[in-house]
Amino acid sequence: MSASFHAMWTSLRPIGRSDASGGYRRYAWTGADADCRLWFRMQAEARRLDVETDRNGNQWAWLGDPTAGDAVVTGSHLDSVPDGGAFDGPLGVVSAFAALDELRARGVSFRRPLAIVNFGDEEGARFGLACVGSRLTSGQLTREKAFELRDADGVSLPQAMEAAGHDPSGIGPDPERLARIGAFVELHVEQGRALDLSGDPVGIASAIWPHGRWRYDFHGEANHAGTTRLVDRHDPMLPYAETVLAAREQAELAGAVATFGKIAVEPNGVNAIPSLVRGWLDARAADQESLDTVVAGIETAARAHAARQGVDLAVVRESFTPIVEFGHALRDEIGRILGEASADGVKVPVLGTGAGHDAGILSASIPTAMLFVRNPTGVSHSPAESAAEDDCLAGVRALADVLEGLACR
Repeated sequence: MSASFHAMWTSLRPIGRSDASGGYRRYAWTGADADCRLWFRMQAEARRLDVETDRNGNQWAWLGDPTAGDAVVTGSHLDSVPDGGAFDGPLGVVSAFAALDELRARGVSFRRPLAIVNFGDEEGARFGLACVGSRLTSGQLTREKAFELRDADGVSLPQAMEAAGHDPSGIGPDPERLARIGAFVELHVEQGRALDLSGDPVGIASAIWPHGRWRYDFHGEANHAGTTRLVDRHDPMLPYAETVLAAREQAELAGAVATFGKIAVEPNGVNAIPSLVRGWLDARAADQESLDTVVAGIETAARAHAARQGVDLAVVRESFTPIVEFGHALRDEIGRILGEASADGVKVPVLGTGAGHDAGILSASIPTAMLFVRNPTGVSHSPAESAAEDDCLAGVRALADVLEGLACR
């Protein structure tokens, strides 16, 4: 298992890596994404799995008859945020193949079909919407809305798909596929420090916080930076900056998190007062009431700051995912399986997360669960993201135990 994991990790790690930042730029329907998809196909074919790409661009590698129903599916995604880390997404895909290798080494027999999946465009780095592949499949993203998605260069999602060799005409809900899945288990590196603080290498997810993205458009008046008096300005950068501070304040008050991590400025000249400052807010909280309070407080503050500067403000909610409470039946079954597999019978910790995942999207349609692997620093969405190999292998063993318990007994 160790050799299998190491070989796959070594072969995948260079794909889409930036020499300048050390991070990854594996964006949907680009050359790096194509290389990741080829890597997935090669790993699947080397294990004599049947590979298919569904109508929405998700890749599936099947052991057994995919039409038989009640399949057990595992996997994650291979794309990245801008200059992201090596583990977010890929750890789940590599671990899925390594877990299959481990199960074959154990000589187990499968009574249910097994699939490994690579969901497309989970991070939303190119088109601004996370989990596009799973949202389309589950019907949470309509075909019409998907066709409206565009990247920073104005390229639409269908155009990008077509340029990459995928026919976009069939994208949309895929209930027949979901009906054939009995359980989906996603392994992921933890994106916080709960496991590091508890000392456990592996944990089970309890819930995903409700979260969303809001676009704030501050419309001001372009003018000369050197000749326009301060009193005559309608500078949208000022209320934007004050709104960033308000987001931090509102999040602290509610025990939540709120981040302005992306900004676009027009005309974006050093010697020009902007006409438009567009910022994207990412907000998350442990419950819906807290999230609503934070988001409302930020918007109220933004409108007050904009009014004082004579600036117009438009706020658009671009995406939203309600709280995901993973089904207790599957979660408890996984806890039982891992408890029995433990030499000392120690229970695996159960923890919540503020990060979104494909498992969270699919939870409304099929039974889903998640395993987390310890992250010693809690750093994620950064080149500094890390996980020890021993912990990764503990994750593979845990995933193999879960798959054996679900698909082989």
